[in-house]
Amino acid sequence: MQPAQQRRAYVPGAARTAAVLTALLATIGLSGCTSSASNAGLDDGKSGDSGAPVAAAPGKYRTLPEACGSVDSKTLRTLLPGADEDAEVYDGQATVTYDTDRRVGCRWKLETGSGTRYLTIDFERVVSYDPTVSDDDQAKDRYEKKAAAVHLPGASASPGTPSGSGSGSGSGSGSPSKSASKESSSASSGTSGTSGISGNDVPRDGGSKDDGSSTEEPKSGTSGTDTSGTGPSGDADSEETAAPRRLDDLGDDAFLDDQLITTDSGIHRDVTVVFRSSNVIATIEYDQWSTDKTHIPSSEELQVNAEDLAQELTGRLNE
Repeated sequence: MQPAQQRRAYVPGAARTAAVLTALLATIGLSGCTSSASNAGLDDGKSGDSGAPVAAAPGKYRTLPEACGSVDSKTLRTLLPGADEDAEVYDGQATVTYDTDRRVGCRWKLETGSGTRYLTIDFERVVSYDPTVSDDDQAKDRYEKKAAAVHLPGASASPGTPSGSGSGSGSGSGSPSKSASKESSSASSGTSGTSGISGNDVPRDGGSKDDGSSTEEPKSGTSGTDTSGTGPSGDADSEETAAPRRLDDLGDDAFLDDQLITTDSGIHRDVTVVFRSSNVIATIEYDQWSTDKTHIPSSEELQVNAEDLAQELTGRLNE
């Protein structure tokens, strides 16, 4: 007699339940792997280069100094000698601008028996509207155009910086394009230094009290830097007074221009100093007019005074 076989209990639903659990676990595992891979892809996209342009750094200066108050009273008396100590001439006349955070200027005029002296200063804060061009680069581009306008050796009117940005609409002399046009016209005629600042819009007639009168045009062949060395105040051309020339140790870039111009009403010398400090361009125009054509304004005196004033103004920017 064979021993009876032990029968195992059979539960019909157990196998089905195990299969369902196995399929469910497999589905969860696959879903987790897919989610991890997807998240990894998103993280890579965030940490990698998205292709968006990086904004250029803003300029150092966000405001400008008050122009008429930026020149020391002792300096003004040196540049404009002959007036009383408390004369109103030293107060200056502010340039009309639309935004004093973008452009400011001031003008002084002193009349004496021997002639007239003019002093004009202008501060322009350059702002780039191109996110790929910094304010400093845009200011450098504008500075180089001013330097090229006076034929400064080594200056390039197209240094390579994109020009699709603004330079501040707060100019009392109009839009930047108008200023650039004036600079080009001045350079081609050789009748003055760098223009492009609001003070140049005011006529200068060699001492007339009527500022609304027209300025006489210089005769052909009579303008340019004085190199004759004749006359009581004439200076022979030298390395110290040669113009135009670059200036060292003055802001980031600087140049000086010197023009001697003869007109029917007399003779005048115009000394211009332009310097750039970061995104600010400062322009100084210092002119001496004489009704006596034998009295040539001193190139050395005017240049030294203008350079000293430029050094003073660089300090004002950093206050």
